[in-house]
Amino acid sequence: MLAQRGSHEVLNQPPPLAPYNVFEADLPLREALEREGGGWGVDRLRDTGELAGSPEAIEHSERCERNEPILRTHDRYGHRIDEVELDPSWHWLLRQAIEREIHSLPWREPRTGSHVVRAALMYTWSQVNAGVMCPVSMTYSVIPALREAPDLAEEWEPRLTKPSYEDGALSGMAMTEKQGGSDVRANTTEAEPAGDGTWEITGHKWFCSYPPCDIFLTLAQTPAGLSCFLIEGGDPGFRIQRLKDKLGTRSLPSSEVEFQGVRGRLVGEEGHGVRTIVRMVNHTRLDCLIGSASAMRWGLAQAVHHARHRTAFGRLLAQQPLMQNVLADLAIESEAATATAMRVARAYDEQDAPFRRFATAVMKYWVCKRAPQHALEALECLGGNGYVEESGMARLLRDSPLNSIWEGSGNVAALDVLRATLKEPEGLPAFLAECELARGGDARLDAHLDRLGTQAQDPEFEARRLVGDLALALQASLLVRDAPPAVADAFCAARLDGGGRVFGTLPAGVDAEAIAQRALAA
Repeated sequence: MLAQRGSHEVLNQPPPLAPYNVFEADLPLREALEREGGGWGVDRLRDTGELAGSPEAIEHSERCERNEPILRTHDRYGHRIDEVELDPSWHWLLRQAIEREIHSLPWREPRTGSHVVRAALMYTWSQVNAGVMCPVSMTYSVIPALREAPDLAEEWEPRLTKPSYEDGALSGMAMTEKQGGSDVRANTTEAEPAGDGTWEITGHKWFCSYPPCDIFLTLAQTPAGLSCFLIEGGDPGFRIQRLKDKLGTRSLPSSEVEFQGVRGRLVGEEGHGVRTIVRMVNHTRLDCLIGSASAMRWGLAQAVHHARHRTAFGRLLAQQPLMQNVLADLAIESEAATATAMRVARAYDEQDAPFRRFATAVMKYWVCKRAPQHALEALECLGGNGYVEESGMARLLRDSPLNSIWEGSGNVAALDVLRATLKEPEGLPAFLAECELARGGDARLDAHLDRLGTQAQDPEFEARRLVGDLALALQASLLVRDAPPAVADAFCAARLDGGGRVFGTLPAGVDAEAIAQRALAA
């Protein structure tokens, strides 16, 4: 008689990827941190990485995703209150980011590598929950714009940069309107002088990120044209109409608001609101790049971990050639994104304006565009297990398009690069000079550099291809210079030789096993 065997014994399932140190397990990030001048932040990153990979942090992330924000416009007596109720786990996650100065480090400690260390912290903590990083990013990004009005900066910067969740302040942004979207010059919100140095603002904003913020930058029309204003969240004329029912980042309350005589104070010069708020937008675009690179890294880690512990057809998935191809392809995409995010962050430390402005636009477009494809393939590595919510991969896939849409969707970002070549002519040469630093290191890269811009008949129609070619040039250049030969060779073979239609199509001869081994430190 056969011995009784439990029908629900769990076999051939990977253990949880927790606890693990998100930073220590990421060799490409650790190398980039040192290379780009942020080595002094290793202890900060190690501490944050340990918490980011803890069961406690994962549970907080899952809980605030389950318990979505609730808008309460009125109290029981009919008074307008416009309160957003958030799960305690949301506050726990946001508190960790604030106390670790992810919102403020470069402004509080402006030293060599401070933007790099801050980028690495953003990259690490974003792997816990993408939604919570929105107010973190906006608070970090508002400081350069706020400094256009020294009196406002003096009043608000100490609170905005304070590493205290109770005593500090958070900043949001409300730019787009339903009739214009990215075309903010079509905005109809109006501002009229109130006679005391402030303005009364009336209008409607189609997207307002994180309405519980203390202050917001917004755009409104004045007699001199579109202008930038600071408004405070507690103003009685600040009315939250509804929370957006979004595809992803569902823990984050994004809203639609109306301004009914909201008091605002001018930031920058009247009539030059776009020029002022772009100082904030450029930094949030950097965070879009960092956020997408972070998402790729998280998806890669999950896929590699699963493949190392799951057996199929008599051997581990990680030992099977085709899965090695997929994992290695995901790994080189992730490493290229990480390397470029950290290199662009260094440009913010060095005040390298021509390269910084141009590279931010190029890489924001490309890396954010690649993230959804990367997430889909990483999910598929887990098979059916990846398709269920408990894996976290479904949330990764839902969240992945956001950064490509935020601060200018694909077309806007690509066209912005073309405009920059005309309005800021020093940007493209600075970008190409960086790419040329790898000249002679790989014949495929040399040929790609020679081809850049030579085949465009209609630049506006072909803008996405042109910007993609620029992005690949920078990524390949960085990997040829700094990554192990196996990584650089595979990237140039797959991305510069006309292949790579889908992930998992690396050509024969690349060292896929070595690349996959590098992808997740044991």
